[in-house]
Amino acid sequence: MADPSSDRLEVHPGALRWGAILFTIAAALMIWPLWQPLVLATWFAVLARPLMNSVSRITRGRHRAAAVLTVLLLLLVLVPIGLFVAALISASIELLETLLKSKGGKEALEAIVSGGTAPHKFGLSDIVALSKEYGERAVGLVSTVAGATAKGILGTFVFVLAAYAFLAEGRRVYAWVEDHLPIAPRHFRRYAAAFAETGRGLVVGVGLTSVIQGLTATVAYLALGIPRAFVLGVLTACASLIPSVGTALVWGPVAVGLALAGHWGRATIMAAIGIFVIGLAENLLRPMLTRRANVQLPGFVLLVAMFGGLATVGAWGLLLGPLLVRLAVEAVSIERDGRLERARAAAASGSDT
Repeated sequence: MADPSSDRLEVHPGALRWGAILFTIAAALMIWPLWQPLVLATWFAVLARPLMNSVSRITRGRHRAAAVLTVLLLLLVLVPIGLFVAALISASIELLETLLKSKGGKEALEAIVSGGTAPHKFGLSDIVALSKEYGERAVGLVSTVAGATAKGILGTFVFVLAAYAFLAEGRRVYAWVEDHLPIAPRHFRRYAAAFAETGRGLVVGVGLTSVIQGLTATVAYLALGIPRAFVLGVLTACASLIPSVGTALVWGPVAVGLALAGHWGRATIMAAIGIFVIGLAENLLRPMLTRRANVQLPGFVLLVAMFGGLATVGAWGLLLGPLLVRLAVEAVSIERDGRLERARAAAASGSDT
């Protein structure tokens, strides 16, 4: 009887290689729309690794520990953030409406520290009014909001699922990728270290400093009776990404607005808190945190990468920009090291002859 395997056509190695490349590209294109929650989940798994080891000893299993940490992440982080963002959007819209109605710079600065109108609650009557006034534009707006909400829910679901998977099976996934990627394991480990370093640097070195400055500013705004304190606090946290003078772009106008409104005492206190408290957090906390979790990029390059990513792909570019630049720097370093190794090997072989 003839061997069935003899009838099989032998596939050329080049065809197999191109098939692997094409399928990998196709898979990457399918996954790309969800890169944000996947990258965040990976960084979360990296940051939670020490805690994961401790919880694993208590729960006697990595899967149980991963489930515990994922539930804690969902209850203590994601749910409060979702509720806060929902409230923040309404307050931000109200602040924007107040500023747009101002007739000049002086009136706008005074409006920042004034009570303004009561926050507007968007309800069914507003949807009907928008539909009558703007027609198709209102329908498009509702569709856009609905699409963004659905995408946010999907992203949150993928993030939670991926966080659990990477916590429970992260080592196995890492080993599989290291074994199957067409690069040397030592080079892959350098890329992986750069990836993890960028996550720690952005989340801890940059993100935590911004959060602390935002919280400090929010407390100051609340203590001084500034309306929309939470909105201004978030704006302060965002502005802290700009080195040295970033937070002053928010608390400075607040202090000026208080002075223009005749509240000289509160204006002086606001300026003092901005310079000596919020500024102190910038000058002391950021170096302390970046020593523990620093992106190996010059400050100017990091800032340009963040703003370049923001201009290219939107808000998520604040993460993607520094990540791609850091990986590019690592790629150039790997190539340089390889070139030096080849030069040394050539020199050694020449001396032997």
